[in-house]
Amino acid sequence: VTNTTTTTTTTTDISSTPPPTTTTETPKLNNYRLPESLKPLHYLVKLQPFVNGNYTILGYLEVEMKVVNSTSRIVLHMADIITHNDTITVVQDGVQVVVKEHVYDAEREWYVAQLDQELQVDQTVNISLWFTGLLNDQLRGFYRSSYVDPDGNTVEMAATQFQPTDARRAFPCMDEPALKAKFSVSLAREENMTSLSNMPRYGSEPVEDQPEWEWDHYDTTVEMSTYLIAFIVSDFVNKTVDVNGTQFSVWARPAAIDQTDYSLALGPRVLTFFEDYFNISYPLPKQDMAAIPDFSAAAMENWGLIIYSKQWIGETVTHELAHQWFGNLVTPRWWTDLWLNEGFATYLAFVGLSHVEESWKMMEQVVGDVHYVFGVDSLETSHPISIPVGHPHEINEIFDAISYYKGASIIRMMEHFLTEETFKMGLISYLNHFAYNSATQDDLWQFLTAAAHQDGTLTSDLTVKVIMDTWTLQMGYPLITVIRSNDGTSATVTQSDDGPQPLSLSTCVLLIPRENMTARQQEAPYRWWVPLSYTSANNSDFSNTIPSEWMKDSEEHKALTSLPASDQWVIFNLQETGYYRVNYDSNNWALITDQLKADHEAIHVINRAQIIDDALNLARAGRLPYEVVLRIIEYLKREKEFVPIKAALNGLSYLQMMMKTTTGYGALKKYLLALVTPLYEAVGFEDNLMDPQLQQYKRVLALSTACKLGLQDCVDNAVSQFQAWINGSDISPNLKSTVFCYGVASGGEEEWNATWSKYLSSNVATEKEQLLKALGCSKHTWILKQYLEMAFTENKGIKKQDIGTVFRAVAVNEIGRSLARNYLMRNWLHISQYVGSITLLEDLINDVLSQCNTGEEKDELERLYAIFQGSLGSATRFIQQILETITNNVAWMDRNYSTIVAWLNTNGYSAGFTR
Repeated sequence: VTNTTTTTTTTTDISSTPPPTTTTETPKLNNYRLPESLKPLHYLVKLQPFVNGNYTILGYLEVEMKVVNSTSRIVLHMADIITHNDTITVVQDGVQVVVKEHVYDAEREWYVAQLDQELQVDQTVNISLWFTGLLNDQLRGFYRSSYVDPDGNTVEMAATQFQPTDARRAFPCMDEPALKAKFSVSLAREENMTSLSNMPRYGSEPVEDQPEWEWDHYDTTVEMSTYLIAFIVSDFVNKTVDVNGTQFSVWARPAAIDQTDYSLALGPRVLTFFEDYFNISYPLPKQDMAAIPDFSAAAMENWGLIIYSKQWIGETVTHELAHQWFGNLVTPRWWTDLWLNEGFATYLAFVGLSHVEESWKMMEQVVGDVHYVFGVDSLETSHPISIPVGHPHEINEIFDAISYYKGASIIRMMEHFLTEETFKMGLISYLNHFAYNSATQDDLWQFLTAAAHQDGTLTSDLTVKVIMDTWTLQMGYPLITVIRSNDGTSATVTQSDDGPQPLSLSTCVLLIPRENMTARQQEAPYRWWVPLSYTSANNSDFSNTIPSEWMKDSEEHKALTSLPASDQWVIFNLQETGYYRVNYDSNNWALITDQLKADHEAIHVINRAQIIDDALNLARAGRLPYEVVLRIIEYLKREKEFVPIKAALNGLSYLQMMMKTTTGYGALKKYLLALVTPLYEAVGFEDNLMDPQLQQYKRVLALSTACKLGLQDCVDNAVSQFQAWINGSDISPNLKSTVFCYGVASGGEEEWNATWSKYLSSNVATEKEQLLKALGCSKHTWILKQYLEMAFTENKGIKKQDIGTVFRAVAVNEIGRSLARNYLMRNWLHISQYVGSITLLEDLINDVLSQCNTGEEKDELERLYAIFQGSLGSATRFIQQILETITNNVAWMDRNYSTIVAWLNTNGYSAGFTR
């Protein structure tokens, strides 16, 4: 193809007579969807990526399509690709069709072949072409990566990340999820490298006239979406086991292959579990998983070739294997229903891990995600789970906590109100019906409703769609307020969205006071179908999560009777299975507080976490006095379970963040140390890897918090172990984060350089990340500034995917907080161009700006927003959320600071300071 004329957007092809022209078209409409004229049937894709050369890709493509509606043009997605126009051939039923014009629509990322005749319905048409692509450095499409081997050599490789709209950067295609087809893939590689794709390799052969190059040919795939195609070209090696005839392999760089044992042990167990759970066999002959050094997403569920980066191996592997059914076998028809992919995979990861790792108590830990996403979903700039999207920027925006964690939370709620048996029956019917096809959320509701009516879990006049549309088509969630009568035996239950709730994305949520609501919030409040479940002190049963009552979306108030006397508590939302918060009258809160102090284990562990999380966030909103909440949390001195401890410390971290730079922080610190010290003393600094998983998690949380609060015994132990580690001793993996951080913080340049050297030489991905975080713990401003500059400069040892880790480490450091904020604001254009990834850019913004709580900081950010608004792209929504967060932080300080300090002083936690 070297003699062909290549064209991009404006060059005219001169290889034929009369010559078809190539033009650039500016779209007149805002429609980014492909025309519904052609349906792809089969792709033949041949790619030769020059991984160790000039980073180009030589490609050949054939696409067989069926004509659905008559048309005189063929439209394919394409981005960062140069077509060789004189090689483009269109054949219909064996007869060549003349291409009279090539059009590249840059805005829509379309290549259009304008034909000289109409293609007729039900006919088959083929287009073939050669093209040149690019192995980019943006961690999307087909991109280049590298790592440094133990000998200090840089090893090049290439990998893919196509979701949601970047398969078009590897080869021209119909890059929409519903347009499934079969794919026959061939990859060229140098002889000293290996290649991987979705299917097994059936053969290899030399590349003609190119010594030391080989073609790898792969079996044809099942029908699948373009975003699930995957390629890796590398020097990776693998370990393999057989799982009921499926070859299950884990791939990694040679020096790290011994770190894959857990993935290899876990993956087959999870795969077998999901086969049983869905009652559908895994449909491919192999399942590869590859841990690669540079990856913008946490992981990607490519069918048959899962790619992930570093951490949370258990949840990652289980999440991506769940996708092989929910997302890959049945795919959302359009990205509007992305949550069907990510919500189900997120929730089913908890289900799968709870089966294969029972001691982890994953079905308790799931409420941590519920608490987190309450915060995101409480903002005015939140969005419904199911939301119309068109432009790729809009699609990228919804790969967020709403799709993943709210999706998982409402799926969990649905499983509990339908019952697990009914829920599974509906899912299995849905998956079987739409296998190798695409579907919408309404399709799922139909099958779940049929199962619910068959089992009697819903009455015949009620459908899943009626209930769930209130949760997926509107943003937010309800606040359920329970006001009991004087004798306690009856109650009025009220549902209200009360408007969005301000949030610091790194902490939990609060409700916004009514006087601060927008007109939309006051005039048109949302309403939901709410499953009400509850129990009481005189006959407590936290196990029955099937709703006792339904509160309809037409009901603002509901009367309940047959409650116990006023000296007996009631608790709503059993095991926090409903996606809503609960507030009570003052008497019921007092009864719950007394129960926690007398015998907290009488309340289910998840509901203890719920009570803490709800109370802290209701207080943050001004809907519950902080005096009430601080009394509730005092019981924590006797709490032994991880989930409520985590809920409390996460919620209290907002108070720490807001008060950190005030004179009242001394009193708050004294209060927090009173809560944490018993926990620290109970778990001890010495780690035991044989302890149950949640005991280890609890120790990590206790040590991290105690050292952060300056508990001297904790700091001394950390510094001592750090010095021993510098001199060659080992540290328990659970203690590394705390030891590394406080070792660096206690030292100077020498300790920082020693830690940096350890980072460069480490071959363990999780340890490298811990070391990057620790390097941001320094108490020397000049070191932190140098560290930031290294993160945003090429070839300084910090990969782009790790920029967020570095920046966050500096931003949460009290010494580095203002330094990170100023660096972000003064270098915005350079940072946004260098980072490339919108998700990563949003993380940087959140890490530093969500902590702001003064009017001056808010004014400064608003000025910068006005200046750079045009360059924010899909980060615009996120910046608006941060502005909203800061506004609410300022209001919180004005409303609550003095009250909290007064309570702390009155109750014996005074540190001798006043504001």
